[in-house]
Amino acid sequence: MTTSATRSANHSRTLQLVQIAMFAALMAIGANISAFLVIGGVPITLQTFFAILAGILLGSRLGAMAMIVYAFIGLAGLPVFAEFSGGMDTIVSPTFGFIVSFVFVALITGSIVQRFPSRTGFIVAALAGTAVNYFIGTNWMYAAYKLWFSAPAGFDYKMAWAWMAVPLPKDLILAVLAGIFGYRLKPLILKYK
Repeated sequence: MTTSATRSANHSRTLQLVQIAMFAALMAIGANISAFLVIGGVPITLQTFFAILAGILLGSRLGAMAMIVYAFIGLAGLPVFAEFSGGMDTIVSPTFGFIVSFVFVALITGSIVQRFPSRTGFIVAALAGTAVNYFIGTNWMYAAYKLWFSAPAGFDYKMAWAWMAVPLPKDLILAVLAGIFGYRLKPLILKYK
């Protein structure tokens, strides 16, 4: 009986590691699939979409773990961040706050979905994750430009948020799609756990 339980536990841990690695890889793909689009210093990517899905499909703990693994892979020097960047110097870049936010996006999205497992709950969770991404990322960008990075002429807090208005429609649409997609996929994920 214990051998069967041990095998089951090992299988579960292996599956979790594979899922974490898969979402770290999806983040790298999402970071660079459209990263050639840069508006106001902010690359237009699909990272928020995949961070939301990580929280929805893996849950808050494993989703956040996948985002931490992704961040550490990039900080170790592999070019997995937007515009094929990576390395420790990324920490001082204006967009590093968005990378930090992905951990919280997955945590919050996963927590909301766990409490409200309806289609509406999934969509609300995805929109909340997007709001967290914008809040942390934009405030980091503002601080970076004001404190240690060379700010463009006339840069202020209002301009930082104005830059974020450009990708906002895309991110809202993708958040709703992530919520719907996650709602449909979640039963399959649970079935094979």
